[in-house]
Amino acid sequence: MAEPVEVNRAQVLEGLPHGFLGRRGGVSSGVVSGLNVGLGTGDEPDAVAENRRRAIAAVQPGARLATVYQVHSPDCVTVTEPWPDAARPHADALVTDRPGLLLGVVTADCAPVLLADRQAGVVGAAHAGWKGAVGGVTDATIAAMEALGAARSRIVAAIGPCIAQASYEVDAGFRDRFLAEAPGNAQFFAAGRADRFQFDLEGYVVARLRSAGIGAVEPLGLDTYPDADRFFSFRRATHRAEPDYGRQIALIGLA
Repeated sequence: MAEPVEVNRAQVLEGLPHGFLGRRGGVSSGVVSGLNVGLGTGDEPDAVAENRRRAIAAVQPGARLATVYQVHSPDCVTVTEPWPDAARPHADALVTDRPGLLLGVVTADCAPVLLADRQAGVVGAAHAGWKGAVGGVTDATIAAMEALGAARSRIVAAIGPCIAQASYEVDAGFRDRFLAEAPGNAQFFAAGRADRFQFDLEGYVVARLRSAGIGAVEPLGLDTYPDADRFFSFRRATHRAEPDYGRQIALIGLA
């Protein structure tokens, strides 16, 4: 029997079509085996297409998927209709108020963030790697949601599987970038070996969301790095000298 697609859901988004998916339940093989949805991988296109079909079916059957060409930016786009894969805009977040559209961001250690204002009927999805996070991708997503009628006091957000602090070793130069933005960012770095530090990406994204004044934030606390059976991880693949790595997807829509 085929392994089912694993869907991790958040309490703050209960009742909305949404899910943070991992690698379970797909058809890809090799180093990207499982539910690899990455268009930029060396995977077979037919396998990626089937994995995306399975992902949609697991979250909102019949919905139309919209994704972007992710570039680690703070940029957010408003979606009214899906675009062809070849015409995807370069951005790292999407918002919509259109039922039947399923917004998707792909990750492999970066933090996927799903947001919603149920009363306004507006949802958003953001890909928050460290560059996008410090650059304000979540702030841009909230602002784009407000432009569609959302109120930040009503917006709730969930953060899905991403690399955890225990798994995210960085150098002093990396830490200095964050301290230059705000000295208080030191709280997201723990001392590591020698002159290294452990960075809390999830904690940083939580703090950015809360400082924006949204209604509630729920981090799922799922670490992509150590759990190779459940999640893809760029850093794990790099440490293993693997030639490629898969991407998982986070999805949200309006019924």
